Amino acid sequence: MLIKGRVHKFGDNINTDDIIAAKYLDSQDPKFLGSKCMENIAPDFAKNVAASDIIVAGKNFGCGSSREHAPVAIKGSGIGAVVAKSFARIFFRNAINIGLPIIELDEVDLIDQNDILEINLKAGNIKNLTKNKVYKISPFPKFLEDIIKNGGLINWIKERR
Repeated sequence: MLIKGRVHKFGDNINTDDIIAAKYLDSQDPKFLGSKCMENIAPDFAKNVAASDIIVAGKNFGCGSSREHAPVAIKGSGIGAVVAKSFARIFFRNAINIGLPIIELDEVDLIDQNDILEINLKAGNIKNLTKNKVYKISPFPKFLEDIIKNGGLINWIKERR
């Protein structure tokens, strides 16, 4: 599975309130939530995202509450994957459950805003096409890749019945 897009760069400790403000939690609509994604810390974020763009961030991405709205908002904005030094564990699980690929990478400091990345989940690498660099990542196990391809855990379970 390949994901190619432009980088939207964030720092450490991006919490679920940064990702989607609590005032929008009465909606479950991914497109609406996506239009409000990162509104408090990057007001033009949703307007600047193209399909399959990539968030790159520092440590502890998705910390805070366990709200499932956060990965739904990211996916609803059009983001194809999130790459960070580390993730809050509940965010990690929620993202996979809704089919949002998330990848841990120590070298995020070498990636800049607007770089173009190509992520190959099966081969286990991220190519920075802007800087002609390749970063090794752990390949996704087949079942995780299947969950992502099916759009999340519920769809993956339905497919297996």
